[in-house]
Amino acid sequence: MDSTGPAKARKKSKNQSPEVKFQLDLTDCSRRKDLLSAITLCETAVSEKLKFNQQHFNTLLYLCSTAISDPSLKESAVSFGFRVYNLLQSIGVIPNEATVTAVARLAAAKRDGDSAFELVKTIGKYKVTPRLRTYDPALFCFCESLEVDKAYEVEQHMSSAGVELEEPQISVLLKVSSDTGKGDKVYEYLHKLRRFVKCVSESTAKIIEDWFCSEKASDIGESTLDVGLIREAILSNGGGWHGKGWIGKGNWVVKRTNVYSNGKCCCCAQQLVCVDISCAETDNFAQSLAALAIEREAQPNFISFQVEAVVKELCKMSRGKWPLVFWHNKRTRASLDNSSHRKVVEEWIDKGVLYSTPNGSNDDWYWLYAAVKLKCLLITNDEMRDHIFELLGNDLFLRWKEKHQIRYTFVKGQLRLEMPPPYSVVIQESETGSWHVPIAGNDSELERTWLCVTRPGVSTASDIAVNGETFENIAAREPCASISVTLLDSSVARKRKERPSSTS
Repeated sequence: MDSTGPAKARKKSKNQSPEVKFQLDLTDCSRRKDLLSAITLCETAVSEKLKFNQQHFNTLLYLCSTAISDPSLKESAVSFGFRVYNLLQSIGVIPNEATVTAVARLAAAKRDGDSAFELVKTIGKYKVTPRLRTYDPALFCFCESLEVDKAYEVEQHMSSAGVELEEPQISVLLKVSSDTGKGDKVYEYLHKLRRFVKCVSESTAKIIEDWFCSEKASDIGESTLDVGLIREAILSNGGGWHGKGWIGKGNWVVKRTNVYSNGKCCCCAQQLVCVDISCAETDNFAQSLAALAIEREAQPNFISFQVEAVVKELCKMSRGKWPLVFWHNKRTRASLDNSSHRKVVEEWIDKGVLYSTPNGSNDDWYWLYAAVKLKCLLITNDEMRDHIFELLGNDLFLRWKEKHQIRYTFVKGQLRLEMPPPYSVVIQESETGSWHVPIAGNDSELERTWLCVTRPGVSTASDIAVNGETFENIAAREPCASISVTLLDSSVARKRKERPSSTS
């Protein structure tokens, strides 16, 4: 046994400065979440006039903010926490986001949502950017005390600061709106759930159920509706919702059910849809792609890429529309030089369906831009995860992919296409005012539980026509409807290099 070990430890301890020992002991208290020992340690440090820094204060405030969940420690934690914060201010230490969040939690613990919110509103003077957790104490405090207008004010402040809500925040706002009978706000937060949350938690599902089963929910809504306006909104929004308000009057029927693999509700037989991005989002997406491509391309070729000409060509095609094929220029030249590939490539060129991207260009920009701009389907196994697609930086791209990407495999030489899913697992609002809400917790989509919320007596989609036209005809005519054309990128071409006949 090495007898020098304990001796070295004692010597090291003796050589430690009081400040270093305080730091180590405080870190140990934090690790053990031992608030009482930290309080004693802090009082000793104050009496010895040790110098405190921001890390010391944040550690102490963190211990206080975590101890408020223990009823036996809550009062001491709040009292000591504010003493620490006052000391921090008195010696001129500048708070950071962690400091403000911890103190806001202490304010909320004593039911002082106003102070918690005031801390967030004044955070800018410290040149600190608030985060979602910074707002939580004030938001949850106001919601729990049913101070609904103050809760909405917190949300507005979050929005102005660029802080996005997540399910816990939307859920608590949904609940306070439901509990106070504010039907318009319930509608608003249901749509925020649809936008930001794919499948809701069980607790959120219960809040939604309670709202639809309430007396207030049965009283709210429009018994007469402009069907054309509703359908136009659904088409413009990409399907799956209209956002025009509650439809119908009377009690809601709320049931838990499943959805068939084809997207039909097992309870009400309504067909769910594969939700696309909206027409406005599509245009913005295409513009952002074009801007990025022009900025990043080494050659100026992208600017001369004329989608309008492609569209005109597509309009001349028969019902069996040819795909638009994208290849890099050097691959086109190589294929024309290969006698076994030449005939197929010449046919593509003759039909005007081959676009060869110029030398020095990245062909990804071209086929992606065309697929978005033309609102068409895209055949590719490329998962689009490289740096180009990371530049897009939001969920718009992922939502677009779900609706527009077709994957492919070859089984014993036969091509198999995996089409986009028949329906999206997201909250859906129908033109008749019904709602379908997917609940998280199932690995299998066939076993997933959905809330089916309907109003008996509201006309079904098949009962209504607009100016004598069916919904299907309108959908086929609208500019947001998908064009039945596929795009083929260079990854497909590489897969098929040895099988040129399979691309015809």
